[in-house]
Parts: sequence; C-alpha cells; structure tokens
Amino acid sequence: MMNNEYHIPVLLKETLEGLAIKPDGIYVDLTFGGGGHSAAILKFLGDNGKLVVFDTDNDAFVNLPNDKRIVPIKANFRYFINFLRYEGLLPVDGILADLGVSSYQFDQADKGFTYREDAPLDMRMNKEADFSAYDVINGYSLDELKAVLNRYGEIYRPAYVISAAIVEYRKRKPVKTTGELVEIVNKAVSGRATPGFLSQLFQAIRIEVNDEMEALKEMLSKTPFALKKGGRLAVIAYHSLEDKIVKYFMKYGTFDKPEYGNTTKSDFFRLVNKKVIKASKEEVEKNRRSRSAKLRIAERI
Repeated sequence: MMNNEYHIPVLLKETLEGLAIKPDGIYVDLTFGGGGHSAAILKFLGDNGKLVVFDTDNDAFVNLPNDKRIVPIKANFRYFINFLRYEGLLPVDGILADLGVSSYQFDQADKGFTYREDAPLDMRMNKEADFSAYDVINGYSLDELKAVLNRYGEIYRPAYVISAAIVEYRKRKPVKTTGELVEIVNKAVSGRATPGFLSQLFQAIRIEVNDEMEALKEMLSKTPFALKKGGRLAVIAYHSLEDKIVKYFMKYGTFDKPEYGNTTKSDFFRLVNKKVIKASKEEVEKNRRSRSAKLRIAERI
C-alpha cells in the first residue's frame, strides 16, 4: 500500500501534463522516494501500461503498491538503462526524475540528512554504500572540504574558516554526529549559521557523499537511447547546479553552457517548456519543499 502522508509530490499536475501519459505506455520513475509521483502516474495507466520505479533506499519500497503494472528496481538511476534492457522494456514512453530528497528521508533522523536532528554523520542514499558523510568530514583535507562547500553548497567566504574549524576539531577526536558538525560550524561563523546556510552546507556534503552530479550526468546521457521518438523526459531540480546541467543537456546536448555564439541545439530533444516551470504561490504555501523546485520537460525527436 502506498503511503503519501509523508510525501507531497512537487509540481504534480505540471509533471503529469508534461509526460503526456498514454494508457498503454511504459514509464519510468527514476526517483521513487515517497511514491507520490508514481501513484499519480498509475492512475493514468491502463491494464497494459507499465511503470518501472528506481530507488537505492530499501525503505522507499515500503510504499510500493501491490500492482502488477509496477516493476521495482533497487539501483542507482545512473544505471537505469541496463536494467530496462535486462527487463526487455526498451524503449519507453516517458522518464521522470525528481532530484530532491524525499520528506521521508529527511524525517528519518538516523540518515543524517538534516541539521535539525542530532544523528550519526551518514547521508547515504544507499545504506549499503561504503562511503558516508563521516568519511567526508573526517577524511577530507582542508582544501577538499572547502572545494565541496564552494562547488555544491555555493558557500564561498566562510568556507575556509569552516573547513579549518573542522580540521582543528578532529585533531582531538572524530566528528561523529550532525549535532557536533552544526556546533563546529556555528562557532566558526560566530553563531551566524542560519537555517538556510546550514541547509546549503548539509546539501553540499550530501551531494558529495552520493556523487549526485556525476550520477545525474550519466543518467541524462542515457535518456535519448531509452526513449521512443516522441517520448518525454521530465526532471525536477532543486539546486542551481543540477538545474543548469538539466537545462543545457535538454537544450544543447551538453552539460555546460556552449561558448558564446554557438547556438547548436540538441540532436535528441526539443524543449516542451522553453521557460522553466516553478511551483505556484498556492503550492509553496502548502508544501515548502516546492519553493526551490524547477521543472524542465523535453521530447525525444
């Protein structure tokens, strides 16, 4: 039974419209999470439709509905095309990726995704992975820590003092919990670590732990070879770096902004929404997670 109590799917109406779901089509939810988007997609599918759902977190599949049309796969979405090929489900009619961490994952204190709970430094999407936030915080050099905060948290001026404070602290003992990390950061910036700032910092560490940017690029690069002609790709991003990667890939077929004067368009996609889709004021009021969400949709040509 799918439980949506803890997960309100972001930009649901806009995503469903963008996917243009066919009743007998094959669709892929690369980020099953709380299952909200998947539950809605299933309502549009007929008896012959298929929905393949991916997640690396075993806990996510607690929400899996008892439905013969759904195919669950526990794997990182960077490898999705290999599994679709193995299942004999290529090509597909639509692919969805919601790149945010689900409310359920944030609510599980032992996962260490949030600064609001004191928990072990973990942040692994896949509990079977060997590398965790503990390894980043206790193993990276000052320069490496600073680079992570710069690159993925867009934290610049305080990055050096925070990284130096972490390195100094661990000379005495390892940093083991999120609470310890917050305390170190607060002292380093003289108590000026706002909730927004801490969210950026934790986000940066989470992205590094799960290699999220490289996984995103690898996943996107395979979507043209998984989609039918006319098939749709819908991606919801919450971080400016992720959104830029998605934007440039859909528009130009590259992961970086083309050089000035180069207007070459993607060989694989046409943009369905030329302007990014954001949550309405009403949605943001009901679901704060949607405030930074950006939806882009492209069609396979």
